[in-house]
Amino acid sequence: MANVSKAKEADLAGPGISTYEKLETVLPNDYEPLLNRKETQKAIFAVKNYIEENLCKELNLMMVTVPLIVTADSGINDMLDRDGSRTPVEFPCGLGIDPRMTVQVVQAATKWKRPALVQYGCEVGEGINTDMRAVRKDYFLDHDHSSYVDQWDWERIISDDQRNLQFLTDIVKKIWKVIKGAERHVQEMFPQLKTGKYPDLADELTFLHAEEILEMFPDLPRKQRETEVLKKYPAVFIYGVGWVLKDGYPHEMRAPDYDDWSTEVVSKDGRPMHGLNGDILVWNPVTKRRHELTSMGVRVNGDTLKRQLEITGQTDFLKFKYHQGIINGDLPLTIGGGIGQSRTYMIILKKAHLGEVSVTVWPEELKAICEPRNIHVLE
Repeated sequence: MANVSKAKEADLAGPGISTYEKLETVLPNDYEPLLNRKETQKAIFAVKNYIEENLCKELNLMMVTVPLIVTADSGINDMLDRDGSRTPVEFPCGLGIDPRMTVQVVQAATKWKRPALVQYGCEVGEGINTDMRAVRKDYFLDHDHSSYVDQWDWERIISDDQRNLQFLTDIVKKIWKVIKGAERHVQEMFPQLKTGKYPDLADELTFLHAEEILEMFPDLPRKQRETEVLKKYPAVFIYGVGWVLKDGYPHEMRAPDYDDWSTEVVSKDGRPMHGLNGDILVWNPVTKRRHELTSMGVRVNGDTLKRQLEITGQTDFLKFKYHQGIINGDLPLTIGGGIGQSRTYMIILKKAHLGEVSVTVWPEELKAICEPRNIHVLE
């Protein structure tokens, strides 16, 4: 039992495989890219344009510009987790100002979007989508994690009676429809992407609660539980990411001040569970591993924000303007999420590595592992 607990604790430490020795054992040895580099770039923008246009149609969103930097004292930056282990890039800004502003490179636009909806005058049922770029310096750089992050960060205003699992489920299904549509669209341009060696994405998502997955595999850490579930159901949406489960650990250390992971809900078989949020994960037939595409959820209201900050011991966040805006009702009730762009290109274009679709920095250790496997990362 002690070994099980240690494994589960280690699993919460952060994203990435954690060592290059392990990465060398998991990357495929029989990989042949289906598209060359020029074709890949054309396919990326075909998928990008399709998803942006159709996500806006399905969810009634409009494309807006998004910041790369925010002030540190705004509380707007996404802290990604609840233990403070993944800190943003921070620097002084503004020549001639005394004192200079302390600003941070965004890690995601998760919290910025909620006040932005007010800034753009959106009403209930309307929302925004962004072509977001971010830097996450505290990631282990492997085949599907990089320090450069690109996301479709979207947010939509909802009414109080839409803060429920059914509404969340309906939104998730619309997002999946768009992703599947993008896959079909790019396969019409590049028929070689349709291959028996690497199956297409599943037509339908399977919806499961994190508690249900724990019951299936009680002795496995979270990532291994997801892997086993995806072997049975190759595309899943996992509800309830953040609440401490029956084994004493959350499915993931979700931050306390955007997704609502504490509201009590009822499972399909009538059991009490928690969380109005979740993740879409798929089985990657190229890497033969779990592959996360998006995190999303109904956002906290005043009550759940205070409750979650108390649970995580971060009530000092209530001093920030963003958090006060939620407590005082100045910011609207919303649902939102981030869809990983490069992650989506990687799965739809059947690539073995994020670096084949995303230009960023990669360590020499990683490149040395990839080259003999016919994986050529972009720089």
